[in-house]
Amino acid sequence: MDAVIEMKNVYFQAQTQEVVHDFSFQFEKGKATALVGPSGSGKSTVLKLAAGLLVPTDGDVFFQGCNISSMTRNQNLSFRKQASMVFQDSALWANQSLQQILELPLKLHFSEMNKQERNERIHAILAQVGYKKRLDLRPAQLSMGEQKLIAFARAMLCNPAILFLDEWTESLDDSSAECLMNLVRERQRNNDTIIFVSHNFKVIKQLADYILMIVNGQLNRLFTREQIARDESMAQHIEKGIAL
Repeated sequence: MDAVIEMKNVYFQAQTQEVVHDFSFQFEKGKATALVGPSGSGKSTVLKLAAGLLVPTDGDVFFQGCNISSMTRNQNLSFRKQASMVFQDSALWANQSLQQILELPLKLHFSEMNKQERNERIHAILAQVGYKKRLDLRPAQLSMGEQKLIAFARAMLCNPAILFLDEWTESLDDSSAECLMNLVRERQRNNDTIIFVSHNFKVIKQLADYILMIVNGQLNRLFTREQIARDESMAQHIEKGIAL
């Protein structure tokens, strides 16, 4: 197995509550893995731990064999260039224009780009996600669905090899959701790694190579695409689990 992200015996405690308990899994290169389970089961926390955005209370998270928590600044910058996150709430800076929000990752990771090159890259990605409004707006002037399109576009700007997606089709109409799903499929064909959280069984069934059922912060069951395709009871078990 060619593991890109590996979690080993990971625990995470928020204040006095244990949110993730002894979680271990190897996320394969070129595969899409869905994190599913009841609301409040720890899915988003596992995703953020895998992305190195949270530091485990105990245990380790590795990117290509390097412990994320002990990376040097240059190693961490390289990881951030290769791995992008779409947050459930979009996480767009309220006091910045959309232009400023989208320019930042390019300025950080592609300092050799001039302004025209940055603009060309930004407008090309926005065309792909279907955003058509002005870029001098601030996030509060957008709908929740439009904010999600900007968040997804920001994640795509650096052409990442790993995408961490937290309910990225939520708040979108069917057309926009299908557009983003097609972009994720394109990343899959490019042999990129996708790790995502979703309550939408259609999204899970269409995109996931592996499905991890998380209950009370623990890995409860592992399913494969082939298993749920041939066993209707497994599909029903997943649908029941994500509906709670």
